[in-house]
Amino acid sequence: MLLLVGLGNPGAEYARNRHNIGFMAVEEIARRHGFSPWRKRFQGQTAEGTVGGDKVLALEPLTYMNVSGQSVVAALQFFKLKPENIVVIHDELDLPPGKIRVKKGGGHGGHNGLRSIDSHIGKEYWRIRLGIGHPGDKNQVSGYVLHDFAKADQSWLDPLIDAVADAFPLMAQGQPENFMNKVTLATQPAK
Repeated sequence: MLLLVGLGNPGAEYARNRHNIGFMAVEEIARRHGFSPWRKRFQGQTAEGTVGGDKVLALEPLTYMNVSGQSVVAALQFFKLKPENIVVIHDELDLPPGKIRVKKGGGHGGHNGLRSIDSHIGKEYWRIRLGIGHPGDKNQVSGYVLHDFAKADQSWLDPLIDAVADAFPLMAQGQPENFMNKVTLATQPAK
């Protein structure tokens, strides 16, 4: 079983924030692959489904970003999973908008959601980093990530979310490099 975690903040006022791109991606994966209806548990909401022949539990922590680890550890312990059975999708300031990187382990890079998860389960889980770009000044980061995507961002945001959902069976089957390559190819501008 794979635990698929989208990072974001709960509530309609945050739904289109840059910080919520993890929620957006997980919701599209659940929709695209016919997951069960969402239900509240593990201090979050979950939906279950099968992707690429593997059982997947999608989790959106409803604890707010800074304490996401509480929700993740509750699900991890309930299902007796190891950190390497977890895939976390999150926003990444240090990647240009629309870019993707996948890796297991590593630092939190100042991301409070990852920092919280690290403190609860360690660092050896998979991360899908979705680039949202950087505002250019570290003093503007908080306002930037907690602000809605601009209309102009839809040109790269929608194709990225679609490509992640479409390629996710490769990630579920343990092919992170193929997953990342397929998303990258699908989101490159036509030559």
